[in-house]
Amino acid sequence: MVNFDKIILVTRRTRLTELVERFNSRAQAKFCIERAGGDFGDCEREDDAYRRALDRLRPRLARLLKVQAVDRALVPTMLFAPSDLVVTLGQDGLVANAAKYVDGPIVGVNPEPERFDGVLLPFDVDRAAAAAERVLAGRFRARRVTLAEAVLGDGQRLLAFNDLFLGARTHVSARYRITAGGRTERHSSSGVIVSTGAGSTGWLSSCYARAAEPAPRLDWEADELAFVVREPFASRTTQTGVASGRIAAGAELVVESLMPSGGCVFSDGVEADFLGFDAGAVARVRVADRKAALVVE
Repeated sequence: MVNFDKIILVTRRTRLTELVERFNSRAQAKFCIERAGGDFGDCEREDDAYRRALDRLRPRLARLLKVQAVDRALVPTMLFAPSDLVVTLGQDGLVANAAKYVDGPIVGVNPEPERFDGVLLPFDVDRAAAAAERVLAGRFRARRVTLAEAVLGDGQRLLAFNDLFLGARTHVSARYRITAGGRTERHSSSGVIVSTGAGSTGWLSSCYARAAEPAPRLDWEADELAFVVREPFASRTTQTGVASGRIAAGAELVVESLMPSGGCVFSDGVEADFLGFDAGAVARVRVADRKAALVVE
């Protein structure tokens, strides 16, 4: 059993916080949003609910162990220790973002169940401390969710909870060489999406919206990934035969960039946290060695 030293409470900025930062004051933000026809009051209600949830949750966790609060923007720079118990307070994306950097169990807390469905958030504020206490005592159950990883030739590595994107930063035409199932093609497309089971109902599924075949559905714990090429273009020099497929455990999808600049690999929709993917870079995408542990009870 792990002996935990502290609880890391991962928080997020609300829409209101970001709007005030953008417009320099609450009054100016309210004026600009309402002039554009937006509902500034909804932003205020969301912010109030989040702050109340945080004010209730933090002292309850502090009764169990010392608490360190960390904003989600700092998560990619954190070095999480095995002795850190991670609790997230926010939407599902906060869990996905943290899971890429955390080896231990994660307790996902829904700050406002009336607003957020919370597929990855099994606990509300009232039940969160009890869930954390069970983890500290080693009496908990967790889902072991498969992650994807992209590894470049220079050793850089990026994990994904939901999906990986390989293409151009501006989502314009990306050029690359792709190898899957022993077949290699040269492509021009809007990029490649590689999805885990947890992400298979998201971006991957939307890419199949107008396709004749249904989107693949994977179990969260399944040791396989699915990929799809967005809008592949056939020409004298590019092909479209390798347009979708699955990546079993032990297998790889290999993508070699042919883009002189602007190529990137990012995960879970976070474009700011990316790997450069310009001409000469080769990405090997596969099932990651480790899985995320999401506490469910």
